[in-house]
Parts: sequence; structure tokens; C-alpha cells
Amino acid sequence: MSGRRIFARPGRLAAIAPYVWMVLFFLVPFGFVLKISLSQTAIAQPPYTPVFDLTAGWAALTAAFAALSVDNFRLLVSDDLYVLSYLRSLIVAVISTAILLGIGYPIAYGMARLPRRWQAIAMLLVIVPFWTSFLIRIYAWINILQHDGLLNQILLALHLVLSPVVWLSTDSAMYLGIVYSYLPFMILPLYATLARMDRALEEAAGDLGASPLEVFWLVTFPLSLPGVGAGVLLCFIPIVGEFVIPDLLAGSNSLMIGQTLWLEFFTNRDWPVASASAVVLLVLLLAPLLLYDRLQRRQLEAR
Repeated sequence: MSGRRIFARPGRLAAIAPYVWMVLFFLVPFGFVLKISLSQTAIAQPPYTPVFDLTAGWAALTAAFAALSVDNFRLLVSDDLYVLSYLRSLIVAVISTAILLGIGYPIAYGMARLPRRWQAIAMLLVIVPFWTSFLIRIYAWINILQHDGLLNQILLALHLVLSPVVWLSTDSAMYLGIVYSYLPFMILPLYATLARMDRALEEAAGDLGASPLEVFWLVTFPLSLPGVGAGVLLCFIPIVGEFVIPDLLAGSNSLMIGQTLWLEFFTNRDWPVASASAVVLLVLLLAPLLLYDRLQRRQLEAR
């Protein structure tokens, strides 16, 4: 019995470890952010009040809790700057994710249909961009898209345009940078799902008289939906909070929420409003995660 307990403890620790990780590196930091979001801006260090002082006694802590308010959340709803930032972030994320799915699915499908020895090479080609720094790759696109950059030189040489096209500081450049950066996140889960699919199901559908298009829509695509969901979430969630690509490639006419957070934290030093924006953003991003989890549970129950 003692030996079984010894061997059981590592299993229990392994089961508890993810929860400990979530508490230490998600719930605790989120608690600090939530507390700051309920505070008020102050010209001080740190730039908000009240500041909890655990050594000041229970009366001081009670007074500090009483001073917390939801004024910052009211500001987010009433100020068009923040509302438009959230809307633009969601629109950009939806459009970018749709483009990524439209490009990534054919690539993943083609990879899954390659001979086994070529699939590893195709996978390597997809992963290779990760070996270069993210910032270096975005700055490379700045050089490519600038007025006298490589793209305009090619277009002029092919006589497709009469004068250099303005690419930088446009939404087109931003979408190009986002799709380029996040395409592997869409391809990999799709490929993993399509590669595990039983090809006999497609052959059976073909034998029963289904056309290749019907086989794809009635058999292949439904079976690949878990990969589609995973790829969409892996792309949509970080794109909503994206800061670097819009800041370097897009124009300054309208800001995404990631840029707004940066301005509030580091330029305006309004930590409470920035923290409130981050809390709302987190709540918005939890919605698709919960929806995906619910759909996955339904599929498991149906089986």
C-alpha cells in the first residue's frame, strides 16, 4: 500500500500543477489588474489610489476597499475612443481570421494529402518563420512595402502600375502583416486534424456516389471542424489585442485596443483606465473560449 501511495503522489501533483500554474500566473495577476481598474488616477507613484497597505491595519484596508469604484468602466462605455477601439479590434480580428482560414485550410489540406515523407518537409517550411524574431520579420515588411521598396519595384518592372503605390500606414499593410504572422497558427491545428482523418470515410462516400465536392463538404469539412475551431481561436484571440503590427504597418486614423492600452499605460499614465480596458478585453475574449468549450463537450456527449 505504501508503494502505491508513493507512485500515486506524482500523478496527483501532475494533476494539480495546471491549477497551481493558473492561480499563480493568471488569477493573481488578474486580481492586481482588477484592483487597479477599480482605483482612481493620481499623480503619484504608483499612479493610482487607493494603495493597499497590509501593515496599516484593518481599518485602513476597509477604507481602501470602500474607495474602490466602477467609474473607469463607465468611462469605457461613454467615451467613443474606447468603444471604437474595441469595435475596430473585433472587426480586424474577424476579417483577418476569415482570410487566414481561407488561405490556411487549402494549405493544410494539401499538406495532409502529401506522401508521409514529404509532410515533415512541408511542416518544417511552415515552422521556419518562427526561427526569426517577430520584430525583425515585421520590420522586413516595412522595407518591402515602403515607397521605393521591393514590392513597388516589382510592380513597376512588370508595368502593373505607373507610379509607386502607397502601402505603408494603410489597412492593407496591416492585414498583410497579420496574415503573414499568424498563418502558421491556422495551418498547424488544421493539418493535425486533417492528417489524422480516416481516408476510408471519404472513399466510402465516393463509392456511394458522392462527387468530390460533396465528399469535401459532407465528410472532410465536418470532420475537420475541431481543427478549424482551434485555428480560429489561436488566431482571433491574439489578433484582437495585437499592438506591434497595427502600430508599425497601419495608419493612425483609428486605433485598436492594444494601441489604446499602450497609450493609456505609458503615455497618459492612466493605469486605472488602462486596467479597466484590459479587464473588459479579457471578458470579451473569454466568450469565444467558453463557446468553443461548450461545443467540444456537446460533441463528446454525442459520441
